[in-house]
Amino acid sequence: MAREDYQKALKKGERSYARYLSEGKYPYLQVLEELLSHTDVVAEEDLGICSIPSEMIVGTFTAGRRTAFAPNFMPLLDDESEFAAKWQALYNAHLEEGIHDPIKCYEFMNRYYVLEGNKRVSVLKFCDAPSVQGNVTRIIPKRTDEPENRLYFEFLAFYKCSKVNYIVLSKLGSYRTLLEKLGFEVDYKWTDDDRMEVRSLYVRFEKVYKEKGGERPPIPTADAFLMYLELYPCDPHQEEKLPSQIKSELAKMWDEILLQAKGNPSEIKTEPQEAPKKNLFDYLLSPGTKYLKIAFVHDKNPQDSAWIYGHELGRMYLEEQFKGKVETISYNDVSQGAELENTLDDAIEKKCNIIFTTTPQFLEGSIKTAIKNPSVKILNCSVDTNHQCIRTYYARLFEAKFLSGLVAGALCKNGKIGYMADYPICGMIANINAFAIGVKMVNPNATIQLEWTTVRSKQEILEDFKANEVNLVSCLEMIVPNSPSRYFGLVNIEKDEPENLTAVIWNWGALYKKLVETVQNGAWDSAGSDGVALNYWWGMSAGVVDFICSPKVPVKTKQLVEFMQHQIMEGGFSPFSGELYSQEGIVQSDDNRSLTPEEIINMRWLADNVNGSLPHWNKLNEDAKAVVEVQGVDNIEE
Repeated sequence: MAREDYQKALKKGERSYARYLSEGKYPYLQVLEELLSHTDVVAEEDLGICSIPSEMIVGTFTAGRRTAFAPNFMPLLDDESEFAAKWQALYNAHLEEGIHDPIKCYEFMNRYYVLEGNKRVSVLKFCDAPSVQGNVTRIIPKRTDEPENRLYFEFLAFYKCSKVNYIVLSKLGSYRTLLEKLGFEVDYKWTDDDRMEVRSLYVRFEKVYKEKGGERPPIPTADAFLMYLELYPCDPHQEEKLPSQIKSELAKMWDEILLQAKGNPSEIKTEPQEAPKKNLFDYLLSPGTKYLKIAFVHDKNPQDSAWIYGHELGRMYLEEQFKGKVETISYNDVSQGAELENTLDDAIEKKCNIIFTTTPQFLEGSIKTAIKNPSVKILNCSVDTNHQCIRTYYARLFEAKFLSGLVAGALCKNGKIGYMADYPICGMIANINAFAIGVKMVNPNATIQLEWTTVRSKQEILEDFKANEVNLVSCLEMIVPNSPSRYFGLVNIEKDEPENLTAVIWNWGALYKKLVETVQNGAWDSAGSDGVALNYWWGMSAGVVDFICSPKVPVKTKQLVEFMQHQIMEGGFSPFSGELYSQEGIVQSDDNRSLTPEEIINMRWLADNVNGSLPHWNKLNEDAKAVVEVQGVDNIEE
């Protein structure tokens, strides 16, 4: 029997060898010594005896035995060899009493390489053992800025607290999110009970997930586990979910998992979509314009928040434009978590067809509700989110900020210009850089001093600007109704009274009107049929953003601005076309290329004429941290 099973293992090895060879991959075990010859190692750490997930054992430490095994650790030597005889003897021993001696191995970058016990691993993998006992030494590489290296050091911080090695996540920031969803503080040291309860939940999820996904699930189990916890939080100390419940919840979120498996394909709609053409039968069968009930869910109230005030103006404009066809309701001062979910449930109970959640912080709750209620259209006001169950929308401001930069550069006398930004989130960096490029186009020697209002107060920043003779300042583009101020848009602060020069206008009413029209005219359904996440990012060409110059701006400067505005709106010019330079050097050298919408939204660099940097996480105020956690740029340092 042992010989027959060896022959089965040999066939598995030969198939693995042939597949790797046909794909142009190395057809034997990986050798750690060879990997380390190209790696800066800073330390080794003895982890003692560990239970190692079998699938994470991928190679051998030395090159001596590598050709005896295929990449799946199945044997490659014929069944008459001495190696085969030893393998079969070990196999018989395992069937009779089990393999008790731990292997010796090294862990490097979350993969394990065997020093002693290659045949034991081979036998256990053939027998589908989920784990292997091993005496493990961890090899720690030098810390770098490479994403894989950064992710590994995030894992090391997670392991230091949890001593859990079987949860290996693939995205930066995921371990912090996992701890949050499990109810643990970042630096909390797990107890044996903690490890047991989390392991129990993970094993139950893994069993259901692999039953649903087959031999090759769409994404790694650990990534799917985190997605599941984000949508269906579960405290392993308080609640023991039954497999049937996990199965039901997993089925509801399966489309989201499949979307992630495809690489989270998303499409950014930069212009409103035209209604699909109808034939005669469509007109005959059409029931007419559907009555819509729409909910707006805000985290603050319009009296205290300029952001919410703008959205409420948009809501009222919507009702005015669709009298008798649209009814709206709004919810103010809604907190995240249970209150948000209850509010969304209330809107659905009130028969709302569309729900707008107006802050990125509500993204997670919006997704959870959308998965449970697929017939309701839920949109979150954020940028470039990769979820098929909801859609996102945002105003595209960078083009208008470029025009503001043109004016600032033209009027600047001493080469000093200030810029006040609030949240270091996706899209904000593009606004800063577009403004800087506008300045540079007409005043190549001017520099922009960047300051963050979520780190320091506006008043403190303005005082510093005045003290340093920074007279032209790009302020925030909105004002709070209860505390109006003239410090918005591009402002000359040289005199006692601020002098407004330009303003970028968010026309939320136009945006909401066009979104509702996409639902009414059928463009919504036709746009969502390709299995991708959709994001609406509309700007001046869609009437969602406007740019205004005050009479204080010289006529010829206005003419330049109007010409460039026309070119942008007609698609003849982009601020991010041609050569582009950052603080570190050249970003793009191709004169004939423009950055894509995805590249603009996810921009991580600052233009070379900007003095300043992205703020550190620990310097942000609490409100900013909540937003940045959801939509922040990747390189915010902690």
